[in-house]
Formats: sequence, C-alpha cells, structure tokens
Amino acid sequence: MNNNLSSFVVACNDQCTGCRACEVACFTVHNQKDNKVAHTVGTVEIPVTPRLFLTRLEEFCLPVQCKQCEDAPCLNSCSAKAIARIDGVVYVNEDLCIGCKNCMMACPFGALEMLPIAKKGKAVKQTGSDEVRKSAYKCDLCINIEGGPACIKTCPHDVLKLVNLEEDRREKNIKAAIALSLTGNL
Repeated sequence: MNNNLSSFVVACNDQCTGCRACEVACFTVHNQKDNKVAHTVGTVEIPVTPRLFLTRLEEFCLPVQCKQCEDAPCLNSCSAKAIARIDGVVYVNEDLCIGCKNCMMACPFGALEMLPIAKKGKAVKQTGSDEVRKSAYKCDLCINIEGGPACIKTCPHDVLKLVNLEEDRREKNIKAAIALSLTGNL
C-alpha cells in the first residue's frame, strides 16, 4: 500500500504582486514542443492557456491551481477517463477530454478551466465543425518538463513553493521533538 501523499504548489498571498509571470511560464513550457512557443514577445500565435489562474481580489491576489487531491473529485467525475493519476500527479489528457465540464463542477478549488486546444501552432477544430475544440486544463506540476514546475522557478517574488507533505510532516516532528526536549515536557 502506497502511503505517500501527492505534492502540490502553494502560494503566499501576502507577497504576490499579480505580475502573471507564473501564468506565462506555465503556458510557455507546456507549448514549446507542440506549438513552438518561444521566450520572445510576439512569438505567440495561439490562445494563452496557462494551467494555473491568477485571482485578484481587492485585498490581495493569488495564483489558484490544482491541489493534486488524494481522492480527486475531478478524476472521479471524468466519464471520458481523460483524467488520470500518473506518478502521483493528477493529469488531464487533452486528446481524450470531451469537454463535458464534469471536472470543473467537481473541483472545490475552481482549479480547472475549459480552454482551446492548439497543435502545431493552430487551433484544433472539432470533428465535422469549424468550432475550436476545448479541453480541461489544470496544473500537472510540469510532470514531463525537466526541472519541475515552471511557475515556481519563474516567480520573481518566491511566492510559490512545492509542498511535499511527507517531508513537511517530518520537519515539523523534528522541530516539535527538539522543542519538547528543551522544555523537559517529554
């Protein structure tokens, strides 16, 4: 039985300036291969489709993204089986997604969005129609991208952090043990 908990990205809202560097980095790394998106302004000819979503309120702004739920409502609600868990990461296969939006309704964090699919720099059309095909998009922790989540590496204010709950728990246990030993409350 695997007791490992999935990692996920968290944000510190008192430091986020809303610069959207995380969204741009996310979009760029997920579209370099299939859509030849480069790092230069003016090279993007397809809709920008990040897998995290900056949310602005009057008091603060914060990127909202998938929490990689252990019992993922989006995965459980996907009738097309387009959402799967791969190496602990909840992942959407856009080629299998039928756009039913069940996952969007099931996600308690609003971390999924239905966005246009592009391949080879062009919008993918629905079969037998001129309508642009859409798929659910969500954070996949840059599962197939070297170096891990691009949003974390790009954030100029170090707002984003990859949390591994097993490591976090161990660190807290050690701190608690040290504190208890110093106070004599063993």
